[in-house]
Amino acid sequence: MEYLCSRKVDTQTLINCFADQKACRQLHSLHAANDGKITLLRGLHGAARTLAAASLFNNSAVNFVYIASNRDDAEYRCHDLGLWCNPERVFFLPASFKRSIEYGQPDTSNRVQRTAALNALHTGCPCLIVTYPEALAELVVAREEMTRNTLPLHTGERISMDFLCETLHSCGFERVDFVVEPGQYAVRGSIVDVFSFAGNLPCRIDFFGDEVESIRTFNVNTQLSEQRLPGMEIIADLQEAAGGTRYSTLFEFAGSPLTVWVEEWTYTLDVLELLWEKEPLRHRMMPPEALSGTLGVGHGARLPAGKEAIVVFREWRVESGEGRIATSARWRQPTLHSPLFTLHSFSTSPQPVFNRNFELLAADIAAHAEQGYRTYIFSGNSAQTERLKAVFASIKKTHLPFEFVPFTPHEGFIDHTLRICCYTDHQLFERYHRVPLRRAVEKSERLTWQELTGMQTGDYIVHIDHGIGVFGGLVKMNVEGKTQEAVKLIYRDNDVLFVNIHGLHRIAKYKSRDSEPPKINKLGSARWQNMKQSAKRKVKDIARELIALYALRKQTKGFAFAGDTYLQHELEASFIYEDTPDQLKATQAVKADMERPCPMDRLICGDVGFGKTEVAIRAAFKAAADGKQVAILVPTTILALQHYKTFSARLADFPVTVDYVSRLRSAKQGKETLLALAQGKTDIIIGTHKLLGKDVRFKDLGLLIIDEEQKFGVPAKEKLRQLKLHVDTLTMTATPIPRTLQFSLMGARDLSLIHTPPPNRHPIVTEVHPFHENIIRDAIRH
Repeated sequence: MEYLCSRKVDTQTLINCFADQKACRQLHSLHAANDGKITLLRGLHGAARTLAAASLFNNSAVNFVYIASNRDDAEYRCHDLGLWCNPERVFFLPASFKRSIEYGQPDTSNRVQRTAALNALHTGCPCLIVTYPEALAELVVAREEMTRNTLPLHTGERISMDFLCETLHSCGFERVDFVVEPGQYAVRGSIVDVFSFAGNLPCRIDFFGDEVESIRTFNVNTQLSEQRLPGMEIIADLQEAAGGTRYSTLFEFAGSPLTVWVEEWTYTLDVLELLWEKEPLRHRMMPPEALSGTLGVGHGARLPAGKEAIVVFREWRVESGEGRIATSARWRQPTLHSPLFTLHSFSTSPQPVFNRNFELLAADIAAHAEQGYRTYIFSGNSAQTERLKAVFASIKKTHLPFEFVPFTPHEGFIDHTLRICCYTDHQLFERYHRVPLRRAVEKSERLTWQELTGMQTGDYIVHIDHGIGVFGGLVKMNVEGKTQEAVKLIYRDNDVLFVNIHGLHRIAKYKSRDSEPPKINKLGSARWQNMKQSAKRKVKDIARELIALYALRKQTKGFAFAGDTYLQHELEASFIYEDTPDQLKATQAVKADMERPCPMDRLICGDVGFGKTEVAIRAAFKAAADGKQVAILVPTTILALQHYKTFSARLADFPVTVDYVSRLRSAKQGKETLLALAQGKTDIIIGTHKLLGKDVRFKDLGLLIIDEEQKFGVPAKEKLRQLKLHVDTLTMTATPIPRTLQFSLMGARDLSLIHTPPPNRHPIVTEVHPFHENIIRDAIRH
């Protein structure tokens, strides 16, 4: 396959090319004139906005504040600007709270990113801050407060460990056994672990006497050291500063000269005014006049609305006391005057909407080529690149004059001056564009250390060698002159066992469905060993039966599905989210199994929201496209309906019939569904254990998908064994039972693990509040 490419493009080439055009050079001249005028920009669309902003920042030596219209847009702008500029100088400044400042629920990751942005401004090196109205409205600490709350450390520096710990305590840091969150520190021998609000990773400071010997980041999950650093800055939570702390606006903190870019001036002012109207919040908020007055715009001035009219403000200077918080905590009205405006236009247009019509895309590329335009398709995902190539091959369009570019801004655009078409793959395929947030605190499931520190005295613990005991807390022990941490376990008759932290893999928290408390074992007795031997014998009996079953499956000849068709490529490309690496591997493994002549038996393990259902949809479509029927077995009627809606929506544009059976449907509907299934008119059937009934007949079943197999009873599992003998079987679960997982790990069944979450996936957080309609509304919107 040959693609005609006119020019290789990388981020530096694109930004240089864009900055060299006449409109951008004129903008640079206006920017350099430093005459206090406000420049209204028109004709900027898609990533052309951030290209123009980046060209200004790259060609000046002043701080830059970019105000997007909302948080989502701000995250995307931050991502794009990190492509066009030095990413180490681009910072995201979010609000300090989870949903709204009105409810005062702090978000640790937000505060870390906010502090990192302020710290970058404080160091004096020009940086680009991306924010949005709600975050801009929050006051920040004054520069002198930032200095007072910052402790810089460097390797080779002489400082007492006691002094460091006293300083951390006085700044509000919590002393813990193991550091897992910002605002914590731990001391072990000559090592001090500290999680500063200035970074998204904690640091390990190793002392040799009173000298800092080394500073390294470490992983909160494994507690293992990673990258060595020359130095670090320890900063407390600036949002929780003590009373009497002086605050300022972000503009005042950033200093002058300063460039400010506002996407939607009117909307930004409206948000500031709305927040200012909430009386209890005023002591923490910036009044609208501070934005308009500080930048020299009469308050209430209504500039052109909409994202197409972008406003760039040039240098500003704050007169004594103007735009600042007075000692009485009331704002003074700044002297306002009508500014001078300069209108400046670019010649760009948005990326066209093709609605996944690739014939239309091919025609667009060809038509633009005839007019002298170069087309670039931005795709940072190699799988998407291959899919697009396959789609073009299927429609006999293999010689189109375009080039793939290996990175992805958020929105494409056409620049009519440069005569280039910049299209993004996620817009072509109508996929959701996820971008990872730099400097965000990792919100993974911290199992070992956080579960340990979260245990309460009295919790039941199981030791693999000694059985069930009671958690007695973490204790410090002196072993050969060295202080070490250990877990204290209390057994029957108050016998005590100490488990070194290096032996944590041998203990686990006791879990049971029974409400009755377990029996505590006695140290040294044979009861626990006898229980383990009995369990092993039962496991062996089950294993013999299952191994015989799986051996028979391996010998049984199944149906070998054909390779992927263009419809399969189109289905996978239409997924609105980017595949995670593990999700892509699982999909490839499932399809490879289906193409083999022996029946597939694969288990997919992954947490909720990690993409197991999408893998199942692709497998089901592959089977249906080859003329086979698919049965999807789920444990509950609600899940059956949910899967029916999900599969129907994903396969709506493809020649596949999806139906479901459950007790929510009438008897008549059930009979019609089963008749269509027996006649082969239904390709994919979804249902509960009713699918295992005697009255269910398949014309040609080729794939069985089981969701959460551990929730089915013994009779259902016996019927499943018979079904699974001759058909391909895909089992999905977030919590596999030990037997299922063990057989996967020992190789009796194939296993795919999806343990990489989608970018920016937030863990489930449960909060308890008094009933309030505003809280419910904000939670739903969030």
